[in-house]
Amino acid sequence: MELLPRGPAEFGSAPYWDRFFRQRGQRPFEWYGAFPELCPLLRKYLRPRDKVLVVGCGNSELSEQMYDVGMCEDIVNIDISDAVIRQMQERSRSKRPKMSYLHMDMLQMDFPDSHFQVVLDKGTLDAVLTDEEEATLAKVDKMFAEISRVLQVGGRYLCVSLAQAHVLKKAVEYFSQEGWVVRVHQVTSSGDEQQFVLPVFVYVMTKFRKIPGSAPQILEMCAEEQEKPMRVESAERLVAAVKDRQHYALLCSHLSKFPCGEEVSLDLCDKENGRPRYTLHVVDSPSVKPSRDNRFAIFIIPQGRETEWLFGTEEGRRQLAASAGFRRLVTAALHREQLYEGMAGIQAELSGKVMELAPPGLPARQQVPFLSVGGDIGVRTVQHRDTSPLSGEYVVEDVKGDSTCYFRRLIFLRNRNVVQSEARLLAPLPLPADASCRSGQKKRRKDKKKPSPTESPTAIDKSYLCCEHHKAMVAGLCLLGSPSPLPGTPLVVLVVGLGGGSLPLFIHSYFSQARVAVVEIDPSMLEVATRWFGFSQDDRMQVHVSDGLDYVAKLAAEAPAQYDAIMFDVDSKDLTVGMSCPPPAFVEKPFLQKVKTILKPEGVFVLNLVCRDTRLKESVLATLREVFPLLYTRRIEGEVNEILFCQPSPEGRRDPTELRARAQALEGALRQPGRPWDSSYVLADMLQAVRIL
Repeated sequence: MELLPRGPAEFGSAPYWDRFFRQRGQRPFEWYGAFPELCPLLRKYLRPRDKVLVVGCGNSELSEQMYDVGMCEDIVNIDISDAVIRQMQERSRSKRPKMSYLHMDMLQMDFPDSHFQVVLDKGTLDAVLTDEEEATLAKVDKMFAEISRVLQVGGRYLCVSLAQAHVLKKAVEYFSQEGWVVRVHQVTSSGDEQQFVLPVFVYVMTKFRKIPGSAPQILEMCAEEQEKPMRVESAERLVAAVKDRQHYALLCSHLSKFPCGEEVSLDLCDKENGRPRYTLHVVDSPSVKPSRDNRFAIFIIPQGRETEWLFGTEEGRRQLAASAGFRRLVTAALHREQLYEGMAGIQAELSGKVMELAPPGLPARQQVPFLSVGGDIGVRTVQHRDTSPLSGEYVVEDVKGDSTCYFRRLIFLRNRNVVQSEARLLAPLPLPADASCRSGQKKRRKDKKKPSPTESPTAIDKSYLCCEHHKAMVAGLCLLGSPSPLPGTPLVVLVVGLGGGSLPLFIHSYFSQARVAVVEIDPSMLEVATRWFGFSQDDRMQVHVSDGLDYVAKLAAEAPAQYDAIMFDVDSKDLTVGMSCPPPAFVEKPFLQKVKTILKPEGVFVLNLVCRDTRLKESVLATLREVFPLLYTRRIEGEVNEILFCQPSPEGRRDPTELRARAQALEGALRQPGRPWDSSYVLADMLQAVRIL
């Protein structure tokens, strides 16, 4: 039986609907929005004494159900189809004497002005506004004008809709410009597998008198299961918020029916302020053999550890899911701007939402385990937050690692999943027994109180290099001319890019005769490094606040061939380029020639290259080869970083055996008795994967 229209225009055609309802017979036709789902919302906006108009009623049971449960009785139903009106009159005449059905066109109604307290529309606007042609929009304007005319001031127009973007935008713009308050509710789903995949919405538009120069439009969104409306500043933002809910519903529907071949990610936002509260990643592991108890689990990533490879990369999360032994794992990362009340609080908050991401075939009452590292949610303390004109908004935070170690991190919030700088913190040394007496204060018993277990230590471990690329950059000093170990050898080093200062600090601390010049364009970073990362200047360590391009150009013009090593670790502020380190100007041939000019003939230029654009990367490498005849490369495993060691003369070429011997000798010289050394740092390993381009 052909019941569907041949074209969108037939949705507004009386003959089409007459034919439709004659063919369908007495069976009720509900496009979407079953009464049990709509009932709580209708009770909120309908009063028993209200006079209600239902436009485009069709043969829906909605009016009958409202009448039968006592929600309201004075209901007038109109429709353009004479056939359906006769059907409905016959069906309700004896059972519902106070409810009426009239054959009437809603574009030209016979009712007097201000006759109704409520106008109810279930799918009618969706059926009329099938496109954005001029004739269609004119018809909708007429529909809205008639609804406005017959509705009292303070009355409500309730429109049940699937909220296609053009439909919602039209309704919101029309009524908000008329001075009405517009609120959009998402209807709570019943979970019936036969219902529409897309969620159902109800636009609640409350009529106010239009007063010239009155307060700006009031637009509100009420998400599913959310009592308090959230104010939205524009029609565009309201449409976007609804679109987010629709995409989420489609995603949940897909995940409930099919395995996800690719990782799926989404943010769950705070209801009060709209900021992200959790970032979820859904990972399926087809290789895990299914059983009753391993279908689904939730993994809470401890605070501050979301940047680690295992939790912060797609490959790492796949490995985590496989090792956890679950067919589907949802990881949840916690955001620094939010407060959390322990694992139990997070579990209570997430339980309902994550079940919407459950895999196909999960039993309805299956208990889903919440997993984490060590059973807690970690520790994150934001020590400092500020905004730099050059680097944007940033935070300095202390986080607890996977044991008892604490780390201090610098994060640029424009790229919040990347640790810009990291330092390991040491427990503070105890004061000598008479320290308080020397300070002129009387010794008190309460001074012996132990620090809180959540209180992080504050001393910086200068032996710690957090970044693998920093370790490789230091290991590159083995390429310098002398075969003897370097720590006691006079070196002149230029580092462009300060960050938290861990790289120049390490060189300054472990190479006792090194003179280190650091160039940093952002004065805020010098302040951060000094205040929070233990950085300090002396006669062997000087910072120049300057653009690295200008500083190198000036040196090349004034004093060539003065540096044993030059190191570039400079991030790009332009996120539109496929190279995040360094900025493109730093690898242009004229500038690289200036770098070569200030480098000693036997020196080494070390560059941290982070480039996802393959063609751009090949271009950079070709330019480097043109300027520096000898070029080594070291890929950092699990990262995009590639460290390039560039030398002015091909005569300095070292084979792998010699490099390994030099690295072992240098590490032996750096590991001095009584001096701390990070046992995970093996220089020879850093150079083992080096290859010559």
